[in-house]
Amino acid sequence: MKQSSVPGHVAAFLEKHRVREVECLLPDLNGYPRGKVLPAAAFAAGQELRVARAVAIHTVVGDFPDYRFYGERDPDMVLVPDYESLRLVPWSGGRRALAIHDGRDLDGALTPIASRSVLKTVLERYAERGWQPIVAPELEFYLLAPNPDPNLPLTPPVARCGRAEIGHSAFSFGALNEFSAFFDDLHHALETLDIRGDTFVHELGPSQFEINLKHDDALELADQTFLFKYALREVGLKHGLYVVCMAKPIAGAPGSSMHIHQSLVEPRSGRNLFSQADGDASPLFGHYIAGLQACLPSLMPLMAPYVNSYRRFTKNMAAPVNLSWGLDNRSVGLRVPLSGPDARRVENRLPGCDANPYLALAASLASGLYGIEQELEPTPASEGNVFYGQESVALPRSLDAALERMASSEIPRRLFGDEFVAAFIAAKEVELESFLAEVTPWERRYLATQA
Repeated sequence: MKQSSVPGHVAAFLEKHRVREVECLLPDLNGYPRGKVLPAAAFAAGQELRVARAVAIHTVVGDFPDYRFYGERDPDMVLVPDYESLRLVPWSGGRRALAIHDGRDLDGALTPIASRSVLKTVLERYAERGWQPIVAPELEFYLLAPNPDPNLPLTPPVARCGRAEIGHSAFSFGALNEFSAFFDDLHHALETLDIRGDTFVHELGPSQFEINLKHDDALELADQTFLFKYALREVGLKHGLYVVCMAKPIAGAPGSSMHIHQSLVEPRSGRNLFSQADGDASPLFGHYIAGLQACLPSLMPLMAPYVNSYRRFTKNMAAPVNLSWGLDNRSVGLRVPLSGPDARRVENRLPGCDANPYLALAASLASGLYGIEQELEPTPASEGNVFYGQESVALPRSLDAALERMASSEIPRRLFGDEFVAAFIAAKEVELESFLAEVTPWERRYLATQA
């Protein structure tokens, strides 16, 4: 395929910062950075870069599904840079820059099995209507001690005080200050990567923290979230910390979520389409919520992608176990925060921090648009604590059940196409089979002593 011309500011940026090479990043199926490194001069010259199409559905266990899910001839795709994403790599000592790339097939079309392609395709459907989704993720993560032996539990690190935290430090500045050197470097990384963080807070778990990203365009926030998780790992390793975005890294402790606030605006006026002129909720708002209720049960693997993800859904631990909705209610899966009409939004509380941000956002936004297109109506708003109440929608409680539901529903294919859905399920089944081949400590603890 023909490469597009390189904007003039690219070479100037690389020369100004004396960049030696550029990381050409492709978010894979799980939101991990894959790709190649190009010499800076080659990147500035627009050198074409290809990788195997299968890289888009690389699994966490290193294996790939069968050829038929990415092409019988194991074909290439072209990595096409988003030049607006060009940034210095904060942990490289100034030697490297990075740029996020799209995967495109050799005919020039977006590679449908690439996760950034999935989100961009959803956003194109909104743009056709003259609408723009605005989102704001909240990301929770744990700072943990290095763990060279995966047979041992993950544990909090020893802090400046000489002890490891045991919990009960939610919203504590003391707990934040224990890791001030890490957070100083993290803030520097966010500035360099142009990630617009808002608030940091110590969360409920031991050495668990949260960052809120400022609301913006959905693709921009997906890119920022992708780079933020990359930065977390690299900055953590510099400080001897194991930064973990697993949904449930420590048994009995709270899980880590990626709540997604979402609204819909008319770009030219900035008007929030979820509100009417009199300040009341618009019909679009109800349809959007109803779309989330109708579609998300069959899209759970996009928001809870691993076996571990489903351990987070525990009643009375601030994790959603239903798809009820309610006003300022944290026991529902779809929370509507108290706000003025201009800030009316819905918070999808299902995704974990382990989710690929491109796919989690695509799942939410495609579902909301489906509800608008079908003019669906939501269930009545829930009042009070509904952790133990009547669930409006039953959610899968394990990865195998979620994949089975995804495969049997027509909704995922209607929203994302046959090729992506088949490839995604096939890749997740590779990971699931790898897990099922393991014998866990629970089995050894309770079953080895039985007759």
